[in-house]
Amino acid sequence: MDFTVVLAQIKPKLGCIAENLTTIEEQIAKAAKAGAELIVFPELALSGYFLKDLVPEVALRINSPEIKRLIELSKKISIAIGFVEETDDYHFFNTAIYLEEGEIKHLHRKVYLPTYGLFDEQRYLARGESFRAFDTKFGRFGMLICEDMWHLSASYILAMDGATTLICLSSSPTRGIEDDSPGSAVAWQKLTSTTAMFLNCRVLYCNRIGFEDGVNFWGGSEYIAPSGESIIRGALMDEDFVAARVDEGSLRRERIFSPMMRDENLFVTMQELGRIADERKR
Repeated sequence: MDFTVVLAQIKPKLGCIAENLTTIEEQIAKAAKAGAELIVFPELALSGYFLKDLVPEVALRINSPEIKRLIELSKKISIAIGFVEETDDYHFFNTAIYLEEGEIKHLHRKVYLPTYGLFDEQRYLARGESFRAFDTKFGRFGMLICEDMWHLSASYILAMDGATTLICLSSSPTRGIEDDSPGSAVAWQKLTSTTAMFLNCRVLYCNRIGFEDGVNFWGGSEYIAPSGESIIRGALMDEDFVAARVDEGSLRRERIFSPMMRDENLFVTMQELGRIADERKR
């Protein structure tokens, strides 16, 4: 079905759960008033990104008052948002949840925690262990958190699990310059376009902005059609409220014109990956 989505390109404050929740509630109210049916926030929108030793201080249980408040708000508009999750065994995860009609429809824990360059996530966080597509009132979705999308198998698994829309929550910092744009922005735009095109799926990419510990985040949130075309893109280096109408017809047309998902042979893939895994054991 057709639906309107808002990519809330916000500037979370590091470690300030209450202030960030206020900003998030304001964005949700604005999106609902504008007639949007889904709002997507960046990775770790409730806490900020470079948390390091703050991780246990900002972590939330899934039954915390803050999460319950967001669940209540999802009765008016579907919500995808990221936070630090604490489990009963005191593990901490970089988590994204999808809320709809007053329920948690899906919870995804970031699988690929980067430990290169500016990143040191695996020192402070536990890794997720699955990629699962899930049903929403807008169709079948998959969720990824930033680095997850740079591993081709992650998006492929979700597509083979039936996802026709991929939501990626991101906190991508500015690195390098290419054609007068942040190098990381150019790289992400190539990645999201290629992923959408080869998997015949829509991509909703939401990236944050602002500074933390002298590191800048570039924004550039966008909606990419199944053809790989960027339909709308958010501002660079500034907060933005990116609203887009997602057209079901474009998905149908692209899958008729370029039926790569129809022709994908999952069983050959599994067979050959099994062979490779067996050979590596020897």
